[in-house]
Amino acid sequence: MQTHEFTATGDDQGIRLDRFFAERIGGLSRSRVKALIEGGHVTRDGEEVREPAHPVRPGSLYRIDPPPPAPARPEAQAMALDILFEDRDLIVLDKPAGLVVHPAPGNQDGTLVNALLAHAGDELEGIGGEQRPGIVHRLDKDTSGIMVVAKTQRAHQALSEAFATRDLDREYMALTWGVPNPAQGEVEAAIGRHAADRKRMAVVEPRSRGGAAGAKDGKHALTRYRTERTWHGAAALIRCKLMTGRTHQIRVHLAHIGHPLVGDPVYLRRVPAVSKELPETARHALLDFPRQALHAASLGFRHPVTGAMLTFQSDPPNDMQALIRTLDEAG
Repeated sequence: MQTHEFTATGDDQGIRLDRFFAERIGGLSRSRVKALIEGGHVTRDGEEVREPAHPVRPGSLYRIDPPPPAPARPEAQAMALDILFEDRDLIVLDKPAGLVVHPAPGNQDGTLVNALLAHAGDELEGIGGEQRPGIVHRLDKDTSGIMVVAKTQRAHQALSEAFATRDLDREYMALTWGVPNPAQGEVEAAIGRHAADRKRMAVVEPRSRGGAAGAKDGKHALTRYRTERTWHGAAALIRCKLMTGRTHQIRVHLAHIGHPLVGDPVYLRRVPAVSKELPETARHALLDFPRQALHAASLGFRHPVTGAMLTFQSDPPNDMQALIRTLDEAG
Protein backbone atom coordinates (compact mmCIF):
# COMPACT_ATOMS: atom_id res chain seq x y z
CA MET A 1 0.00 0.00 0.00
CA GLN A 2 1.31 3.43 -0.94
CA THR A 3 1.72 6.60 1.10
CA HIS A 4 -1.13 9.11 0.95
CA GLU A 5 -1.21 12.82 1.85
CA PHE A 6 -4.27 15.02 2.18
CA THR A 7 -4.71 18.64 3.24
CA ALA A 8 -7.87 19.06 5.31
CA THR A 9 -10.39 21.69 4.22
CA GLY A 10 -13.04 23.60 6.11
CA ASP A 11 -15.56 20.88 5.28
CA ASP A 12 -13.41 18.36 7.19
CA GLN A 13 -13.29 20.29 10.44
CA GLY A 14 -13.92 18.13 13.48
CA ILE A 15 -14.45 14.77 11.78
CA ARG A 16 -12.58 11.79 13.16
CA LEU A 17 -9.17 11.12 11.68
CA ASP A 18 -9.92 7.47 10.88
CA ARG A 19 -13.05 8.51 8.99
CA PHE A 20 -11.11 11.26 7.18
CA PHE A 21 -8.68 8.71 5.66
CA ALA A 22 -11.23 5.93 5.08
CA GLU A 23 -13.39 8.26 2.99
CA ARG A 24 -10.45 9.27 0.82
CA ILE A 25 -8.66 5.99 0.22
CA GLY A 26 -10.60 3.39 -1.70
CA GLY A 27 -10.39 -0.19 -0.46
CA LEU A 28 -9.11 0.78 3.00
CA SER A 29 -11.49 -0.04 5.83
CA ARG A 30 -11.93 2.22 8.81
CA SER A 31 -10.71 -0.53 11.14
CA ARG A 32 -7.50 -0.83 9.11
CA VAL A 33 -7.04 2.94 9.23
CA LYS A 34 -7.55 2.85 12.99
CA ALA A 35 -4.85 0.18 13.36
CA LEU A 36 -2.43 2.20 11.27
CA ILE A 37 -3.07 5.33 13.34
CA GLU A 38 -2.58 3.46 16.62
CA GLY A 39 0.56 1.88 15.17
CA GLY A 40 2.20 5.27 14.63
CA HIS A 41 1.90 5.40 10.83
CA VAL A 42 0.00 8.71 10.59
CA THR A 43 1.26 12.28 10.99
CA ARG A 44 -0.29 15.75 11.07
CA ASP A 45 2.06 18.46 9.79
CA GLY A 46 4.95 16.07 10.43
CA GLU A 47 3.91 15.22 14.01
CA GLU A 48 2.81 11.68 14.86
CA VAL A 49 -0.87 11.21 15.73
CA ARG A 50 -2.02 8.00 17.45
CA GLU A 51 -5.65 8.82 18.28
CA PRO A 52 -8.20 7.53 15.72
CA ALA A 53 -10.77 9.97 17.17
CA HIS A 54 -8.44 12.96 16.69
CA PRO A 55 -10.57 15.82 15.24
CA VAL A 56 -9.28 16.90 11.86
CA ARG A 57 -8.05 20.49 11.63
CA PRO A 58 -8.55 22.49 8.41
CA GLY A 59 -5.29 23.48 6.73
CA SER A 60 -3.29 20.64 8.27
CA LEU A 61 -1.44 18.13 6.10
CA TYR A 62 -2.24 14.54 7.07
CA ARG A 63 -0.01 11.71 5.89
CA ILE A 64 -0.55 7.97 6.19
CA ASP A 65 2.51 5.82 5.55
CA PRO A 66 1.71 2.09 5.95
CA PRO A 67 4.55 -0.33 6.67
CA PRO A 68 5.54 -2.83 3.99
CA PRO A 69 3.44 -6.01 4.06
CA ALA A 70 4.77 -8.82 6.20
CA PRO A 71 5.90 -11.96 4.34
CA ALA A 72 3.27 -14.67 4.11
CA ARG A 73 5.66 -17.03 5.85
CA PRO A 74 8.34 -16.01 8.34
CA GLU A 75 11.91 -16.26 7.12
CA ALA A 76 14.39 -18.71 8.59
CA GLN A 77 16.98 -16.97 10.78
CA ALA A 78 19.76 -18.92 12.46
CA MET A 79 19.83 -18.32 16.22
CA ALA A 80 21.19 -20.29 19.16
CA LEU A 81 18.51 -22.41 20.83
CA ASP A 82 18.74 -24.16 24.20
CA ILE A 83 17.21 -27.48 23.17
CA LEU A 84 16.43 -29.91 25.99
CA PHE A 85 14.99 -32.70 23.85
CA GLU A 86 14.29 -33.36 20.18
CA ASP A 87 13.03 -36.25 18.09
CA ARG A 88 11.14 -36.58 14.80
CA ASP A 89 7.89 -35.34 16.40
CA LEU A 90 8.74 -32.48 18.72
CA ILE A 91 11.28 -30.11 20.24
CA VAL A 92 11.46 -29.09 23.90
CA LEU A 93 13.48 -25.95 24.54
CA ASP A 94 14.31 -23.40 27.21
CA LYS A 95 13.23 -19.96 25.94
CA PRO A 96 15.26 -16.98 27.17
CA ALA A 97 13.57 -13.81 28.41
CA GLY A 98 13.35 -11.18 25.69
CA LEU A 99 12.60 -13.58 22.84
CA VAL A 100 9.25 -13.15 21.09
CA VAL A 101 7.63 -16.48 20.22
CA HIS A 102 6.08 -15.71 16.83
CA PRO A 103 5.99 -12.78 14.38
CA ALA A 104 3.49 -10.03 15.13
CA PRO A 105 3.20 -6.29 14.45
CA GLY A 106 6.37 -4.68 15.76
CA ASN A 107 8.24 -8.01 15.84
CA GLN A 108 8.25 -9.41 12.33
CA ASP A 109 11.58 -11.20 12.64
CA GLY A 110 14.12 -12.31 15.21
CA THR A 111 11.47 -14.51 16.85
CA LEU A 112 11.52 -18.08 18.08
CA VAL A 113 9.59 -19.12 14.95
CA ASN A 114 12.31 -17.63 12.74
CA ALA A 115 14.92 -19.61 14.68
CA LEU A 116 12.89 -22.84 14.54
CA LEU A 117 12.52 -22.56 10.77
CA ALA A 118 16.30 -22.28 10.47
CA HIS A 119 16.80 -25.22 12.83
CA ALA A 120 14.14 -27.64 11.56
CA GLY A 121 13.73 -26.40 7.99
CA ASP A 122 11.01 -28.05 5.93
CA GLU A 123 9.97 -30.28 8.85
CA LEU A 124 7.79 -27.42 10.13
CA GLU A 125 6.15 -26.75 6.77
CA GLY A 126 2.41 -26.30 7.31
CA ILE A 127 2.44 -27.46 10.94
CA GLY A 128 -0.05 -25.31 12.83
CA GLY A 129 -0.27 -22.45 10.32
CA GLU A 130 2.02 -20.30 8.22
CA GLN A 131 2.71 -17.57 10.80
CA ARG A 132 3.12 -19.90 13.78
CA PRO A 133 4.57 -23.15 12.43
CA GLY A 134 4.97 -25.73 15.18
CA ILE A 135 3.77 -23.45 17.98
CA VAL A 136 1.49 -25.24 20.43
CA HIS A 137 1.57 -22.72 23.28
CA ARG A 138 3.43 -19.50 23.97
CA LEU A 139 5.26 -17.59 26.68
CA ASP A 140 5.26 -13.81 26.91
CA LYS A 141 8.31 -12.12 25.44
CA ASP A 142 9.87 -11.43 28.86
CA THR A 143 8.88 -14.73 30.46
CA SER A 144 11.58 -17.39 30.32
CA GLY A 145 11.34 -21.14 30.48
CA ILE A 146 10.28 -24.43 28.95
CA MET A 147 8.26 -24.71 25.76
CA VAL A 148 7.34 -27.62 23.50
CA VAL A 149 7.10 -27.27 19.71
CA ALA A 150 5.49 -29.76 17.33
CA LYS A 151 7.34 -31.00 14.24
CA THR A 152 4.48 -33.07 12.79
CA GLN A 153 0.78 -32.43 12.31
CA ARG A 154 -0.04 -35.43 14.50
CA ALA A 155 2.09 -34.10 17.34
CA HIS A 156 0.64 -30.60 16.95
CA GLN A 157 -2.93 -31.85 17.21
CA ALA A 158 -2.26 -34.09 20.21
CA LEU A 159 -0.25 -31.47 22.11
CA SER A 160 -2.80 -28.76 21.36
CA GLU A 161 -5.52 -30.99 22.81
CA ALA A 162 -3.38 -31.68 25.88
CA PHE A 163 -2.94 -27.96 26.52
CA ALA A 164 -6.64 -27.30 25.90
CA THR A 165 -7.75 -29.97 28.38
CA ARG A 166 -4.87 -29.29 30.82
CA ASP A 167 -3.78 -32.92 30.45
CA LEU A 168 -0.20 -32.03 31.38
CA ASP A 169 1.77 -30.58 34.25
CA ARG A 170 3.17 -27.03 34.13
CA GLU A 171 4.76 -25.14 37.00
CA TYR A 172 6.11 -21.60 37.09
CA MET A 173 8.48 -19.82 39.48
CA ALA A 174 7.60 -16.23 40.32
CA LEU A 175 8.96 -13.46 42.54
CA THR A 176 6.19 -11.34 44.01
CA TRP A 177 5.94 -8.10 45.92
CA GLY A 178 4.82 -8.96 49.43
CA VAL A 179 3.91 -12.40 50.75
CA PRO A 180 0.64 -14.09 49.79
CA ASN A 181 -1.71 -14.99 52.66
CA PRO A 182 -2.40 -17.84 52.97
CA ALA A 183 1.02 -19.15 52.01
CA GLN A 184 -0.58 -21.81 49.84
CA GLY A 185 -3.87 -21.51 48.03
CA GLU A 186 -5.59 -20.76 44.78
CA VAL A 187 -6.93 -17.79 42.88
CA GLU A 188 -10.14 -18.42 40.99
CA ALA A 189 -11.26 -15.34 39.06
CA ALA A 190 -12.42 -14.92 35.48
CA ILE A 191 -10.08 -13.08 33.10
CA GLY A 192 -10.96 -10.93 30.10
CA ARG A 193 -9.85 -7.79 28.29
CA HIS A 194 -9.51 -4.67 30.41
CA ALA A 195 -12.49 -2.40 29.77
CA ALA A 196 -10.37 0.74 29.25
CA ASP A 197 -7.05 -0.69 27.96
CA ARG A 198 -7.49 -3.41 25.37
CA LYS A 199 -3.79 -4.34 25.54
CA ARG A 200 -4.20 -5.47 29.14
CA MET A 201 -6.10 -8.32 30.71
CA ALA A 202 -8.07 -8.00 33.94
CA VAL A 203 -10.20 -9.90 36.41
CA VAL A 204 -13.76 -9.36 35.16
CA GLU A 205 -17.15 -10.93 35.68
CA PRO A 206 -17.69 -14.07 33.62
CA ARG A 207 -19.95 -13.77 30.60
CA SER A 208 -23.42 -15.05 31.39
CA ARG A 209 -24.85 -17.77 29.19
CA GLY A 210 -26.36 -16.22 26.12
CA GLY A 211 -25.15 -12.80 27.19
CA ALA A 212 -23.51 -10.32 24.88
CA ALA A 213 -19.75 -9.87 24.89
CA GLY A 214 -18.37 -6.76 26.52
CA ALA A 215 -16.83 -5.66 29.78
CA LYS A 216 -18.30 -8.70 31.54
CA ASP A 217 -16.57 -11.05 29.14
CA GLY A 218 -14.31 -13.04 31.41
CA LYS A 219 -13.36 -16.68 31.00
CA HIS A 220 -12.94 -19.01 33.96
CA ALA A 221 -9.37 -19.01 35.28
CA LEU A 222 -7.79 -20.90 38.17
CA THR A 223 -4.22 -20.62 39.47
CA ARG A 224 -2.82 -22.66 42.36
CA TYR A 225 0.23 -21.43 44.22
CA ARG A 226 2.50 -22.23 47.14
CA THR A 227 5.08 -20.01 48.80
CA GLU A 228 8.63 -21.37 48.96
CA ARG A 229 10.63 -18.50 50.48
CA THR A 230 10.02 -15.03 51.84
CA TRP A 231 12.19 -12.04 52.64
CA HIS A 232 11.10 -9.76 55.52
CA GLY A 233 7.55 -9.72 54.22
CA ALA A 234 8.76 -7.62 51.27
CA ALA A 235 8.99 -10.32 48.62
CA ALA A 236 8.31 -13.99 48.08
CA LEU A 237 9.36 -16.82 45.80
CA ILE A 238 6.30 -18.82 44.84
CA ARG A 239 5.42 -21.75 42.60
CA CYS A 240 2.32 -21.53 40.43
CA LYS A 241 0.36 -24.18 38.57
CA LEU A 242 -2.03 -23.22 35.82
CA MET A 243 -5.31 -25.11 35.96
CA THR A 244 -6.55 -23.04 33.00
CA GLY A 245 -4.62 -21.24 30.27
CA ARG A 246 -5.66 -17.60 29.96
CA THR A 247 -3.52 -14.78 28.57
CA HIS A 248 -1.27 -13.31 31.30
CA GLN A 249 -3.07 -15.52 33.82
CA ILE A 250 -0.42 -15.66 36.56
CA ARG A 251 0.40 -11.97 36.20
CA VAL A 252 -3.24 -10.93 36.40
CA HIS A 253 -4.17 -13.24 39.28
CA LEU A 254 -1.23 -12.28 41.46
CA ALA A 255 -1.82 -8.59 40.86
CA HIS A 256 -5.49 -9.16 41.71
CA ILE A 257 -4.65 -10.50 45.18
CA GLY A 258 -2.27 -7.61 45.84
CA HIS A 259 1.02 -9.37 45.06
CA PRO A 260 2.07 -8.40 41.54
CA LEU A 261 5.19 -9.83 39.97
CA VAL A 262 8.44 -8.02 40.62
CA GLY A 263 9.35 -6.02 37.50
CA ASP A 264 6.00 -6.46 35.73
CA PRO A 265 5.72 -3.48 33.33
CA VAL A 266 1.97 -3.93 32.78
CA TYR A 267 0.34 -5.12 36.00
CA LEU A 268 2.60 -3.55 38.61
CA ARG A 269 0.69 -0.28 38.88
CA ARG A 270 1.98 0.72 42.31
CA VAL A 271 4.96 -0.69 44.21
CA PRO A 272 3.79 -1.97 47.62
CA ALA A 273 5.40 -0.57 50.75
CA VAL A 274 8.76 -2.28 51.26
CA SER A 275 9.76 -3.41 54.73
CA LYS A 276 12.43 -1.22 56.30
CA GLU A 277 14.06 -4.43 57.55
CA LEU A 278 15.10 -5.17 54.00
CA PRO A 279 18.59 -3.72 53.30
CA GLU A 280 18.90 -0.96 50.72
CA THR A 281 20.80 -3.17 48.26
CA ALA A 282 17.95 -5.68 48.22
CA ARG A 283 15.31 -2.95 47.86
CA HIS A 284 17.13 -1.50 44.87
CA ALA A 285 17.56 -4.96 43.32
CA LEU A 286 13.80 -5.52 43.53
CA LEU A 287 12.93 -2.07 42.21
CA ASP A 288 15.43 -2.26 39.34
CA PHE A 289 14.54 -5.74 38.06
CA PRO A 290 13.90 -5.07 34.34
CA ARG A 291 11.15 -7.59 33.48
CA GLN A 292 8.40 -9.64 35.05
CA ALA A 293 10.11 -12.17 37.32
CA LEU A 294 8.37 -15.23 35.89
CA HIS A 295 9.92 -18.49 34.71
CA ALA A 296 8.29 -21.63 33.29
CA ALA A 297 10.25 -24.04 35.45
CA SER A 298 8.80 -27.43 34.56
CA LEU A 299 6.71 -29.17 31.94
CA GLY A 300 5.44 -32.73 31.93
CA PHE A 301 3.34 -34.40 29.24
CA ARG A 302 2.83 -37.67 27.39
CA HIS A 303 4.66 -38.00 24.11
CA PRO A 304 2.01 -37.55 21.42
CA VAL A 305 3.21 -40.58 19.45
CA THR A 306 4.97 -43.01 21.82
CA GLY A 307 2.84 -42.28 24.88
CA ALA A 308 5.95 -42.10 27.08
CA MET A 309 5.79 -39.63 29.97
CA LEU A 310 8.27 -36.79 29.48
CA THR A 311 9.24 -34.38 32.25
CA PHE A 312 11.57 -31.41 31.95
CA GLN A 313 12.98 -29.00 34.55
CA SER A 314 14.69 -25.66 34.08
CA ASP A 315 16.53 -23.50 36.58
CA PRO A 316 15.59 -19.81 36.55
CA PRO A 317 17.81 -17.65 34.33
CA ASN A 318 20.80 -15.71 35.62
CA ASP A 319 18.93 -12.47 36.31
CA MET A 320 16.38 -14.16 38.57
CA GLN A 321 19.07 -16.20 40.30
CA ALA A 322 21.10 -13.05 40.95
CA LEU A 323 18.07 -11.32 42.47
CA ILE A 324 17.37 -14.32 44.71
CA ARG A 325 21.03 -14.34 45.87
CA THR A 326 20.85 -10.64 46.69
CA LEU A 327 17.69 -11.21 48.75
CA ASP A 328 19.28 -14.19 50.52
CA GLU A 329 22.36 -12.16 51.39
CA ALA A 330 20.09 -9.52 52.89
CA GLY A 331 18.93 -12.11 55.40
